[in-house]
Amino acid sequence: MRRCIELAKNGLGTTYPNPLVGSVLVYNNLIIGEGWHHKPGMAHAEVHAITNSKTNAVTAKILLASGISSHQQLLKKASLYVSLEPCSHTGKTPPCADLIIASGIKNVIVGCVDPNPKVAGKGIVKLQNAGCTVTQGVLEDKCKELNTRFFTFQEKKRPYVFLKWAQTTQGFIAPATKDKQQPIWISNTFARQKVHQQRTQEQGIVIGTNTALLDNPSLTSRDWFGNSPTRLVIDRDLKIPKTAAIFNDKAPTIVITKVRQKNIQNTSTIYEYSSFEKNLAQSICAIAQKHNLQSVIIEGGTKTLQTFIDEDLWDQAFVYVGKISLEKGIKAPVLNTRLHSKKNIKDTNLFIYKNNTQ
Repeated sequence: MRRCIELAKNGLGTTYPNPLVGSVLVYNNLIIGEGWHHKPGMAHAEVHAITNSKTNAVTAKILLASGISSHQQLLKKASLYVSLEPCSHTGKTPPCADLIIASGIKNVIVGCVDPNPKVAGKGIVKLQNAGCTVTQGVLEDKCKELNTRFFTFQEKKRPYVFLKWAQTTQGFIAPATKDKQQPIWISNTFARQKVHQQRTQEQGIVIGTNTALLDNPSLTSRDWFGNSPTRLVIDRDLKIPKTAAIFNDKAPTIVITKVRQKNIQNTSTIYEYSSFEKNLAQSICAIAQKHNLQSVIIEGGTKTLQTFIDEDLWDQAFVYVGKISLEKGIKAPVLNTRLHSKKNIKDTNLFIYKNNTQ
């Protein structure tokens, strides 16, 4: 099952809206096939594991040495491990439970049950009704942690929320005033690369009006290979000019505003209404969920970040502390949570916090 989890992580950032899944096919304690889910619409992990076992060199050696007459006979004696319950419904691909049954596999080990109502135990029941022995809950916590975004989205009906900011050793997130419309870099080049890597792994990124006006960010993943997240910009009164970088064609943009706007088809900018009267973080999460964004990075200024902290709508926080010094500036958000872990990225420290109340 640990190998299943290891394999599944290869799909981070590419499987949305599907979960991360890894699968391993085992005969006599030897892996004869393995795979993971790559992209939506493509074969699921179990399909890859079974297909891989047909041409695996280990399979060929076993067939020669064991006297088992065929690959089909070998599958009947094999055990299939999968980090998440096999699907039982037809989506963009056929049900994996049906393939397992048709392949003759009789022993299936499942890490955790799929929380999606379309599955939610139905895959396990289908396998059991076909005569398969199904073992559940192997490394269950680790398998759930692997898909914490997917589980949060399905069970809490909101995206998994990351907070991210950089601050000086004095606790400033930005200078009090700026001469140019561009970011002031507090973290180093390697830390910024890690930020762009994270962008490729998450589905949405949120900033406020002031950040868009003062820094003019594009919020793309230009320093790391992968997809750029959908950009959500809070623009209550539509102050951000259409020439801003956030409206370029590098990624979709959702504008959250109090001004009623009509959306135009076949454009990359969508307008979503919010009253801005209370619970703004909750409203943003609801909009993100409406657009099937399973995870979002809150990368705005102190006001935007503090809004999510005050509403207790966050799951992890990544705080980069750089060596740059500012005598005065805008104070960083206040996060009253115990430190979870710390990493050194050359002369920048990364402090990671987890919200234990969620």
